[in-house]
Amino acid sequence: MADSAPSKRKADSDARGNGDSKRSKGKKKWEMPKRGNAEARQINPGDVGIWATCAMKKEAPTVADLRDLFQGYATKLYGDQATNGSAEDEEDSDAGGDIEAEINKELADIRKPTVKPLFTSVKLDTQCLVFFKTRDPVEPVSFVHKICQDTADGVQHKNCRFVKRLTPITGIERANQKGLETVAEKVLAPHFHGDENAGKKFAIRPTIRNNKDFKRDDVIKTVAAVVGPGHKVDLHGYDLLIFVEIYKNIIGMSVVGPDFDKLKRYNIEELRQGPTGAASEAAATAVAPVAESGAPAEST
Repeated sequence: MADSAPSKRKADSDARGNGDSKRSKGKKKWEMPKRGNAEARQINPGDVGIWATCAMKKEAPTVADLRDLFQGYATKLYGDQATNGSAEDEEDSDAGGDIEAEINKELADIRKPTVKPLFTSVKLDTQCLVFFKTRDPVEPVSFVHKICQDTADGVQHKNCRFVKRLTPITGIERANQKGLETVAEKVLAPHFHGDENAGKKFAIRPTIRNNKDFKRDDVIKTVAAVVGPGHKVDLHGYDLLIFVEIYKNIIGMSVVGPDFDKLKRYNIEELRQGPTGAASEAAATAVAPVAESGAPAEST
C-alpha cells in the first residue's frame, strides 16, 4: 500500500504533463496586433479622402461599386502611378542558378515596405454613409470633379446603382475647436490668403453627423474668421464653396469651385438623370437649401 501511493501520484503527474504538452502543441501562437490594419479601419487626423452617401442598407455594394469606379478613374488619370506597387527594373538574372543570390532576392522582396492602396474604405456604423481614404497622386477635389463632370456629360458608369453624393475632403483633424481652426488654416490658406487671392466671393456649407459638441452657426463664424478680410459672402454667386464635414470625433474640410450647384451638388444619382433631374434639384435648392444634417445649408 505504501508503494502504490507514490506510483499513483507519478502516473497522475505524467498524465497531466502529457495533456499540457498536447495543449501547447495545438495552441495558436500569439502575434502582435498590426497597428497599420487597425489604423486603416478608422479615420485619423491627417487623412484625406471622399465621403459618399448611398441608398438605405446598400453600403456594402456601394463600397464595391465605388472602389471599381475610383480605381478605373485613377488608372485613366494617373497611369502607372495608380498601381498599388512601384514598378522597379528587374535585376539581371545572370546568377544562373546561384541559390544564395535567389534566397537573398526573395528575402529582399519580403522586406519591401507594403505600399498602401490608393483607396481604402473605412467601415462606419452610420447608415447611408461610406468613406474612402485616398493617397497621392489622388487629389480628392479634382478627382471627384472629374467624375461628376463626366457624368453630367453623359458618361455611363458601370454599376454605381446606389451611389448618391460624393464629397471630397482635403484635410482632417480632431473634432474640437482647435482642430477646426487647424484644418481651416491648412485648407483655406491656398485659396483665400495672399494678394493673388484677394476679393473672393464664398459660401460655407457645414454638415454635422453624430456630434453634439458643434453648433452650425459657431462653425460658420470660425471658418469665416479664418477666411479673413477682403472677401465677401455670396450664397449663390460664389467663386469658392467651403465644405465642413463633422462626423463623430473628426472634422474635415475642402474647397470646391463655382460649378458645384451646376453639377447637382456632386450627386451622381441626380447627374445620371440628365437635365430634367437637374431642373428638379435646382428648384428644390432654391426653395429650401438644406444640409444633410437638416440645418440650413449655407452661411448667411
